[in-house]
Amino acid sequence: MNSLPRRNFLQSFSGAALASMLHRDAAASANPLSPRGGHHDAKAKAVIQIFCPGGLSHVDTWDYKPELAKRQGKPFDPDGKIQFFASKPGACQGSWWPFRQHGECGRWISDLFPKLAAKVDEMAFIHSMQSKTALHGPAMFMANSGFILPGFPSMGAWVTYGLGSLSEDLPAFVVLPDPRGLPPGGVLNWGAGFLPAIHQGTVLTTDAEKPPIADLFPPKGYLEGSEKKSRDFLQALNRTHAAERRENSELEARIAAYELAARLQLSAPEATDVSGESEATKKLYQLDHEDIGPFGRQCLLARRLVERGTRFVQIFCGAENTTAKKIRPNWDSHEDIVRDHGYWGPILDSGAAALLADLKSRGMLDSTLVICTSEFGRQPAAQGKGRDHNPGAFTAWMAGGGIKGGTAYGSTDDLGFKAAENPAYSYELHATALHLLGLDHEKLSYYHNGIQRRLTDVHGHVIKEIVA
Repeated sequence: MNSLPRRNFLQSFSGAALASMLHRDAAASANPLSPRGGHHDAKAKAVIQIFCPGGLSHVDTWDYKPELAKRQGKPFDPDGKIQFFASKPGACQGSWWPFRQHGECGRWISDLFPKLAAKVDEMAFIHSMQSKTALHGPAMFMANSGFILPGFPSMGAWVTYGLGSLSEDLPAFVVLPDPRGLPPGGVLNWGAGFLPAIHQGTVLTTDAEKPPIADLFPPKGYLEGSEKKSRDFLQALNRTHAAERRENSELEARIAAYELAARLQLSAPEATDVSGESEATKKLYQLDHEDIGPFGRQCLLARRLVERGTRFVQIFCGAENTTAKKIRPNWDSHEDIVRDHGYWGPILDSGAAALLADLKSRGMLDSTLVICTSEFGRQPAAQGKGRDHNPGAFTAWMAGGGIKGGTAYGSTDDLGFKAAENPAYSYELHATALHLLGLDHEKLSYYHNGIQRRLTDVHGHVIKEIVA
């Protein structure tokens, strides 16, 4: 390379990098979570994502496969050339639950989800989802961040980086884990990666008997009034320290986080206290039900948080993967899908349907994008009484927030083994969600380690077929 083109290249590259850094620093110099406009008019202002870890079986729930039922009991792989994740394919196994058509759109949904089946005219299905891995942890990372490796920002972090928060008193990005524990991959699923740490998800405990955030309040015996004096003194030190280091953009983000933590002592307990909800609302979410109630409470808290200005709420319907005792603690139904999906189905069905109905009744569904997904699907061949992992095909759905209800995009082959028409990855789902929020996935970037990084990497397109 001669000197002139090389100089021009370096000037161009350094100019782009400098522009990105200046933009980042300018945003950090003010409140890094102050609300900002997107790249175009938004149809949605907030997201509630329901994540079903473990691998929800599409062929038993959303993806009707009559040909699979016709081949029931016949060898799935007569030549013996296919190896699944943890097994050799057994015989073809149709859905353990019958499918029926529902709504004006006539979508086929299995009897596992009778309440959500009544909502299909408000839902859009992506039947051709795929993952690049059959391992739970990496597949969870890809579904959340677009990469199978840990350390990349999650979608919630990208959304708050791009748009900020709608509330000064609550976190912009809140995570509501399953009461049984964290999902596969743990806290990395909602991490900020290389984005400023203030954009990572804040975990709230959903147990009504516990404080919403651990160590939110001072220990017993702390002198009354001492806490405020300590905070005021610390704030003065922080501001003096930051004034002498204006080039360090992370300091303002850290100070803003401390200030938010102080306000959370009032806002978090109020937001998570559902005692003031009407009896009809409590009944809708079945809060008193031993099994359904905990997830119903997660869904109700998500509505309350969005109502109060939280930008992105992520709910986990299922916890870390372990060997089954009574049931599997998530959707990873290797041994007995009727037992495991039969338990989790009513939980997801009741909570998600209640959430859609509640949002709609309050006039919030049009401005709230609801997403339901898993990290991958399950195989159409039997693994004993269960099903093995299937990264080649699964279904995600969206509702509200600018979605064209009663629609579907893509399809799998006749048996539900692989995506066939319009294969899609997390890139397409993320690009579509960002688009509905007013963000262009190709323009939402952050300069890191010599490259402009995106949630969608170098891939993805908006699925216009499901956008209203």
